[in-house]
Amino acid sequence: MNIELRHLRYFVAVAEDLHFGKAADRLGISQPPLSQQILALEREIGARLFERSNRRVELTNAGKSLLKEALEILQRVDVAAMRAERIHRGLLGEVKIGFFGSAPFVEGFQKLIFEFRATHTDVDLILQEMPTYQQVDAILDGRLDLGFVRPLQPKPSSIQSVEIARERLMAVMRLDHPLASRQGDLSVADLEHEPMVLYASSIGSGLHQKIIDLCRDAGFFPSVVQEANATPTMMGLVAAGMGISILPESLRRLPLAGLKFVPLSDPKALTAVWLAKRWEDRSSLVRHLFQQATRLKPKTPVGGVNADTTKSPRQSRRPRRPR
Repeated sequence: MNIELRHLRYFVAVAEDLHFGKAADRLGISQPPLSQQILALEREIGARLFERSNRRVELTNAGKSLLKEALEILQRVDVAAMRAERIHRGLLGEVKIGFFGSAPFVEGFQKLIFEFRATHTDVDLILQEMPTYQQVDAILDGRLDLGFVRPLQPKPSSIQSVEIARERLMAVMRLDHPLASRQGDLSVADLEHEPMVLYASSIGSGLHQKIIDLCRDAGFFPSVVQEANATPTMMGLVAAGMGISILPESLRRLPLAGLKFVPLSDPKALTAVWLAKRWEDRSSLVRHLFQQATRLKPKTPVGGVNADTTKSPRQSRRPRRPR
């Protein structure tokens, strides 16, 4: 059986008006072609749909049954078409986004998520917490659409990114630590003989290697006495007197008494937050969120360009794992 949607639309128009002339006017066609289409539909179904006379047109029992089904079919088609159009415009669907543990404390993260949800009320944001390097794997594998990550060294050639925030790194210590009473900023060199509490290198947070590099630039290798997987754990260990840590400035918002954050004066004592995606991702929702992120990018990036502007590479390369 070969029934076209236009046949159903013609049938519904006649069934609602019970008048071929009025239905033809509503459809914007002449009456003879409309009559021919109805006859073709009846032949295809094998049943009369209308009882016709010179005075009136009435639905047969078969016509009444078809009308109910036809209205439901046409409604489903209209809803499906509208849904497809909204998905194409990036107004409907879901986006899977990764983020590292302290990202929600970054103003750029908060602003981007809030504004996107306000303008895309029918889009489901599925947020998953995971370290930077795990996010990159998930983005490349298609398990994530986007990820809030720390700067990647080296960055995979198939990852496109835009910097949404930049933060000073700060030395974090107990209030009664001798360095806490110093006036002004500290340098990384001031921490040479201090026991340190850092993110575990195994989780690939991105900050572990950054801190190691800062200490090496200052002429020493840090004395790491404790590693931790989560930011609150690190801050609690510092409050317990295990050592000093180096953390982004945004974490000052965590209300943990007894700690002091002291800015580091070294020019390289900065970290950034990137929003990353696959170069070849053509999703409208991903594109809209990424475009919103470009409006947040700082004027001068940390360690490179703010956004990738070169052509999308053909090959994928995963980043080197931290040791």
